[in-house]
Amino acid sequence: MRLLLAGILGFSLTASAQKPMIEQLPDLLTMYAPSAERGESWKKIQIDNPSQWEQKAKDIRQRTLDIMGRFPSSNPPLDARVEKEEILPKYVRRKVSYQSATGDRIPAWLLIPRNVLGRCPAVLAAHQTEAGGKDSAVAIGGEPHVRYGHELAELGFVVLAPDSITAGERVFPDAKPYVTAPFDKANPEWSAMGKMCSDHRRGLDYLQTLDIVDPERIGAIGHSLGGYNAYFLAAFDDRVKATVVSCGFTPMGRASKPFAWARETWFVHFPALARYLRAGILPFDFHEVMALAAPHPLFNYSAGQDSIFPDAAAIAAAGVELRQLYRVLGTPDSLSFEMGSGPHGFPEPVRQRAYAWLEKQLRAGGR
Repeated sequence: MRLLLAGILGFSLTASAQKPMIEQLPDLLTMYAPSAERGESWKKIQIDNPSQWEQKAKDIRQRTLDIMGRFPSSNPPLDARVEKEEILPKYVRRKVSYQSATGDRIPAWLLIPRNVLGRCPAVLAAHQTEAGGKDSAVAIGGEPHVRYGHELAELGFVVLAPDSITAGERVFPDAKPYVTAPFDKANPEWSAMGKMCSDHRRGLDYLQTLDIVDPERIGAIGHSLGGYNAYFLAAFDDRVKATVVSCGFTPMGRASKPFAWARETWFVHFPALARYLRAGILPFDFHEVMALAAPHPLFNYSAGQDSIFPDAAAIAAAGVELRQLYRVLGTPDSLSFEMGSGPHGFPEPVRQRAYAWLEKQLRAGGR
């Protein structure tokens, strides 16, 4: 899996560190405004209150959507189907599918805890970069450290684990897993990240139709590819009330490999991004997107020896900015930003802290 992901992100696991192309992180708490009546001069504003932040957040959303592509303006009916069901010791596992906003079907695993009363909190579990897609998140194959959907269902959460495009049952005909070229050709004004985020929003639509789910207590979790899918979803959908990210976050500013997000082949995250990076311009950065989840609770774990996301110092600096933002918004305890010392992975002690954190955030007030 690490070799596959390294290929997708466009760098060698043994590549030496390079000088960052863009040596600064965009400052979350700074913005600029006209200082004269005709708007010909400007002033620097230090953001120190929620209303100022909301203005900047609006700008970040627009800048990100300019690169990611706009979401579809309307949705077809979900047309949800249950394809099979298995009764396991602690939960029922259903194979389900539902329609995306663009009409293709999204296959997913739905895990429903047994012997629960009333409505449960729910979590969308986004999978890592793995050819089998959703299966590993629910303990059908895969490595033990990414079976977070299975583990959360055993703790009493309803879990939805969908396939992302290019993975699992959604690999394009005559293409290998994680090849986005067929999608990019058919959708020149969009992006794989935009499609994944849109599809996960449909997952939230589906969860909210279920009688067993409390629609006000929905979270998102993911490792690696699933991690940045989780915080992108939280950034663009307020229905996500708590988010857990494992080894899925790195800024492009101060990064040694910013073109990992703007490749021309294989898994292309943002086709429109390359032209900006070639000019040395960051139209948005990932800590800005993660900041859009604020003030909702967010748990981020990053590994200090991560060969996939190797820029630990830049990640830590972005964490400082995010902490400052949560303080300005009056919710400092809603952010947990951990820097570990290990390799790319979701270690068991970290998972247990993340699950306890989700319990606290999503079970407030009880069932």
